[in-house]
Amino acid sequence: MTTRRRFLQFSGAALATPALPRFAWAQEKKWPVRPIRAIVPFSPGSTIDVIGRIVLEPLSAALGQPIVIENRGGAGGTIGSAIVAKAEPDGYTILIHASAHSAAPAAYPKAPYHAGRDFSAVVSFGSVPNVTVISPAKGIKTLKELVEAARKGSFTFASAGVGSATHWAAERLRLSAGFKAVHVPFRGGPEALTEVATGRVDFMSIGITSGLPFIRSGRLIPLAVSTLKRSSTLPEVPTTTEAGYRDSDYTFWNGMLVPAKTPRAIINRLHAETQKVLRLPSVTEKLKAQGIEPMPLAPAEFDAVIAKEIESNIAIVKAAGLKFN
Repeated sequence: MTTRRRFLQFSGAALATPALPRFAWAQEKKWPVRPIRAIVPFSPGSTIDVIGRIVLEPLSAALGQPIVIENRGGAGGTIGSAIVAKAEPDGYTILIHASAHSAAPAAYPKAPYHAGRDFSAVVSFGSVPNVTVISPAKGIKTLKELVEAARKGSFTFASAGVGSATHWAAERLRLSAGFKAVHVPFRGGPEALTEVATGRVDFMSIGITSGLPFIRSGRLIPLAVSTLKRSSTLPEVPTTTEAGYRDSDYTFWNGMLVPAKTPRAIINRLHAETQKVLRLPSVTEKLKAQGIEPMPLAPAEFDAVIAKEIESNIAIVKAAGLKFN
C-alpha cells in the first residue's frame, strides 16, 4: 500500500512539472491582459518624457491595453530605473530611458542596480542631438567664444541631474575643449533650461527636443550640436567636432528597456509592435519635428550598444579623474 501511494505521488509530481512551463508560455502568449506601467525617470516635459509619450500613445492602442506613464525623476534617472530593476519581469513594467542609463554606472557606482545585468533592451526610439545653448544676454554667439570665455573666467553649466545625458554631453565637451566649469544639476531639463535662459547659469547641453521651444522663441542661442553630423532640425548649427573639439561628440539615444528576466517572447512582441508604431507616418512626423533621427536596432544589438557605452563611460571617468557629487 505504501509503495503504491509513493508511486502515485511521484507520478502526480512528474505530470505536474511540465505544466508550469506550459502555463507560463500560455500567459506570455496572452500578454498583455492588463495595463502596463511605464516609468520615465525624468520630469514631465523632459526630452525623454516627450519622446516616450509620442511613442507610447499609439503603442497602447496597438497592444490593446492602457500604458500608464509615471514620471519618477531624481538622481540622474537612477530612482526611476531602480523601480523597474526590482519590478516583476512580466512585461507589465517598462522603462523609457536614454543614454543616461549607460552613464549611470560611472556617475552612480553605488546605485542599487546594474545598468547592464539588471535590464534587457527592447527597442530604440531614435537618437537626439544635444545642443549647447546659452542666453543671448551673455553676448556669446559661437562655441569657440564660449570656450575662450570659460577658459578665462568662472563658468557654470546646468544639467537635468548628475549622470543625466545633459550632464554627460557637457562634460565631454568641457574635457575636449579643455576648460573648467561648475556643474549645477537640477531635477529635470525644463528647470535647467529656465535658469540658463535667465542667465543665472551660463550654458547647457540639452536634447534638441526640449531646447527647440527656447531656441525658436529667441530665449536661447544654439552654439553646436553633439552628433557627428549636423541635425536636420537645426542645419545651420555646426557640430562640436566641426568647431574643432575632437572626441566631444555624444550620442543621445532614447528607448525602452525591461527587467532582465522578462520572457523573450514578450520582449520580441514589444519590439515588433513598437517598430510598427515608429513607422507610422503620424509618429514619424512628430519625431522628426522633435529632431529625432532613426536608430533601428534589434534587442541584442541594443544590449551590445549599452554594454559598450557602460565600459567607455567608466573608462572616461577614471582617465579624466571626474568626481560626481
